[in-house]
Amino acid sequence: MKTIVTAEQIPLIIKRLAYCIAENHPDLANTVFIGLQPRGVYFSNRLVQELNEVYNANVKYGQLDITMYRDDIHRGIHIPKTTKIDFSIEGKNVILIDDVLYTGRTIRAAIDALMDFGRPEKVGLCVLVDRLLTRELPIQPNFVGKTVDSLYSDKVLVHWTETEGKDEIILID
Repeated sequence: MKTIVTAEQIPLIIKRLAYCIAENHPDLANTVFIGLQPRGVYFSNRLVQELNEVYNANVKYGQLDITMYRDDIHRGIHIPKTTKIDFSIEGKNVILIDDVLYTGRTIRAAIDALMDFGRPEKVGLCVLVDRLLTRELPIQPNFVGKTVDSLYSDKVLVHWTETEGKDEIILID
């Protein structure tokens, strides 16, 4: 087990990502943010809080549950979480936010679920951790906090104060 991001580094990564997003999306009029349930919302809540400070405005932010869109739904019991998108995504630039990009299948499911809410102009992706070498679908993030070379057998765990009592990202190989 190896700590790859400490509690002190996580706020710095989030701040950097907020500024990168602001640089690429200077006008929020056509941009909305969607955090992915369940674990992506811990990251997206903090990122959106930082974005609100950077933009000095309230960004449009929703949360999306993708449980019923997963291609592995037949493998065990999945309990759906809450979807809360109380604005239109029609013709908007949507930035999906998740904690870890692994195979790409979660993001594929998120895009499928998103289409039930309308047709966005463009969909981007912001992730806290991009696990290289494990992608099964041709999905790449636009904004990345930390890149990790990892194998399928490795585990990348993001711990949040809200759930595990401490912020950190660890690699188990």
